[in-house]
Amino acid sequence: MKRKMLVLMLLCFSLVVWATGCASKATATKETETKEATTKEAEVKESTLNVFIAASLSNAMNEIQEEYKKQHPEVTILFNADSSGKLQTQIEEGAECDVFMSAAMKQMDKLKEEGLIEQGTDVKLLENQVVLIKAKGAETKVTGFENITEAKNLALAAEDAPVGAYAREIFENLGVSDKVMAMEINEGANVTAVLTAVSEKSNEVGVVYATDAATMPDSIEIIATAPEGSLKTPVIYPVGLVKNKEADTDQTAVAKAFLEYLQSDEATATFEKYGYLAYKE
Repeated sequence: MKRKMLVLMLLCFSLVVWATGCASKATATKETETKEATTKEAEVKESTLNVFIAASLSNAMNEIQEEYKKQHPEVTILFNADSSGKLQTQIEEGAECDVFMSAAMKQMDKLKEEGLIEQGTDVKLLENQVVLIKAKGAETKVTGFENITEAKNLALAAEDAPVGAYAREIFENLGVSDKVMAMEINEGANVTAVLTAVSEKSNEVGVVYATDAATMPDSIEIIATAPEGSLKTPVIYPVGLVKNKEADTDQTAVAKAFLEYLQSDEATATFEKYGYLAYKE
């Protein structure tokens, strides 16, 4: 009798241990599932990025945006495209911005100096060329930057736009700056304004980037590329993360992910399709 009672007690104890183990396992499984659900929810959290880009990047970046959206449908990218100088000023004045891509080092270097770029995030991404253009089929005596003053008038981007600064540097180094500045000049806010003025034949010639001229093959012709040595500094497009006080940890992570994508082989292939060159030391 005592033996039967002992066996029964051991059996009951085993059942209790087994039940407790099952309950613990179920609880652990539920906690794991909850954590996984929370993680997935965080991964698909919708985010909006404010990306400031030089106007000359618009066409390429629009395609970049489309490709990125396919991979990350939860991320909405809002572009602010203008001259790099104006974008720099907006950032300095506190405009909400997550990523800044300039058409020159000058603006990026200034923002870094002012502590407005996240340390260690800025990279030299692309290179470009400066070219002299005319409307397709239009007649002109101008054959290059050296004799640009033979044109009746000239479309030029403002000096705070990198392409405008590059153009003025070219004229200075070729020794024709004074004569050029005495011409009838239509000064546009950015490279897009110059393209429009020349394509519509409001101006005989203009100075833009090679990549911009390539976007309008039916209405724009390249007369010449800036002569070798006329630009002391190469046309470099840097990109970096802006210190955005409005961004939370999640948004900052999304911005970093987009910055990494811009440096990927896939993005580089898209940029090259628009005539840009990947930056090389």
